[in-house]
Amino acid sequence: MKPSSTKRLNPLKARTGIEGFDEITNGGLPRGRTTLIEGGPGSGKTIMALQSLVNGALIDNEPGIFVAFEERTEQITLNAAKFGWDLVDLQKKKKLFLLNAQPTLDLVQSGSFDLGGMLAALDAKVREIKAKRIVFDAVDVILSLLADPIVERREIYRINEWLVARGMTGIITSKADSPFGTILSQPQLGFVQYVADCAVILGYELVHGVSQRNMRVVKFRGSAHSENESPFVITSKGLEVADTREQSQVKAQVTSERVPTGVERLDTMLEGGYYRGASVLITGLPGAAKSTLSGAFAEAACQRGEKTLFVSFDSDISEMIRNLASVNIRLERFVKNGMFRMFASRSTTSSAELHLMRIKSAAREFGARCLVIDPVAALTRGGADESSHNVAERLVDWTKAAGITLVCTSPSNDMGSALAGTPLQISALSDTWIHLSYVVVAGERNRGLSIIKSRGTPHSNQVREVVLSNTGVDLTDVYTAGGEVLMGTLRWEKEQAEHAAREEFDARATQRKTLIDNEEAELEARLTVAQRLLDVKRSEKQLFNRLGAYRAAELNKEVHRLGELRGIDKI
Repeated sequence: MKPSSTKRLNPLKARTGIEGFDEITNGGLPRGRTTLIEGGPGSGKTIMALQSLVNGALIDNEPGIFVAFEERTEQITLNAAKFGWDLVDLQKKKKLFLLNAQPTLDLVQSGSFDLGGMLAALDAKVREIKAKRIVFDAVDVILSLLADPIVERREIYRINEWLVARGMTGIITSKADSPFGTILSQPQLGFVQYVADCAVILGYELVHGVSQRNMRVVKFRGSAHSENESPFVITSKGLEVADTREQSQVKAQVTSERVPTGVERLDTMLEGGYYRGASVLITGLPGAAKSTLSGAFAEAACQRGEKTLFVSFDSDISEMIRNLASVNIRLERFVKNGMFRMFASRSTTSSAELHLMRIKSAAREFGARCLVIDPVAALTRGGADESSHNVAERLVDWTKAAGITLVCTSPSNDMGSALAGTPLQISALSDTWIHLSYVVVAGERNRGLSIIKSRGTPHSNQVREVVLSNTGVDLTDVYTAGGEVLMGTLRWEKEQAEHAAREEFDARATQRKTLIDNEEAELEARLTVAQRLLDVKRSEKQLFNRLGAYRAAELNKEVHRLGELRGIDKI
């Protein structure tokens, strides 16, 4: 496990390294003070305490001590290894010490009993490894040996004073009889809540047969914190808590950059495509081509060199790739070159929270720029609708903050109205909403596409027919008759009629052009003959002019000669 290396946000807080928890507590646990973690069986108390201890040693170089009152340290080490925590290595490096304080089965109490001896022994170990954090796990086990409630309180106060005196960040875990983790379920330990500076309740219940885990920070002295329940899951890396911050706290990456939809004519309807980092919803009845449009988007993203993650809750991976290939959406090549990754899951196998955690983890690991979830409404099958709606909100907020373009599909509620909404009400959160519907006319059912909304951009209000073929996905031209958009055979007939009209017009135009060409040639021939006659006449005129000039010159010569003969010049 590689814990987060983010900078410490608050010097008064001790980071746990648990994703989401440090955010809802504005930095982590109170440093140098006591935190109580209480919950029912299997709620994750020990995992949370141990995870914060391990991360403290790895992230902030703060050695820790784990005091186990219930489990053997060998078993704790084996369990921790399943989460990637090498406790043996940490002990060798003197960053962790495990103390087995589990009472023996044949223990018989004789006389007074207190924790003073154990705390004295811990003092030596604190100095040896310079410990800054400590966990007392399942303290209720050891306190159950004390029959007197007054003595129980005294020992709790003793632990708290010991922690404060040494400036140790302490965690105390305790069981709760109620599966909801109510501290008041154990009256004899109820006062622990008042002693601790921070109290966290872990709840674990089944909703429609699916496990739901929630935590709530009941108190946190001297610090603001989230007061609502925060869902969490236990993954292969430990606890992950849903970040339930307000939307105003989420910094979305706003850009005017466009990304193609994968369908050229749909890009035109959207004035260039989707916005980068936008959330897009595609709704429609089964078979309306929701998955096909999302697949076209995924292919276009891979062609641009953007890694795309496709999450399918309805189809197997190989089936989805095969089905999309039938409409010329070829994704297998991008699987091979590492640009496309897809995983399939059934919604009922996990809660909506766990699905969200898995999606986020897969997207981060893959480095996805685009994310497709088909269908997002499947999250409602994995628990209560209210919880699933909260997951949808966090999904949209997370993708916006990460700059990931999100495309989700969701079935519409009825045949007639697209505005009926979606099961998660994600339509209100989406930036662009595209609806696919069936148009039944003249005994045919055809697919129609309309853009219900697209925030921040002009978009077409036309209903366009979606055509699926082995050459790809396309939108047809708009043909209307009597105010209705023509689709299917009626559109085909209209196209054929227009095609025949164009052919007739072209034939008539060709015939007329030929006639004009012939007339033009004839006129050009006549013009050529006339030009030649004109040239002849001009030549004759020039000849007569030259002859006249010649005759005049000769006549002048004769007159001059006669004059000479008659002696006119001598007169």
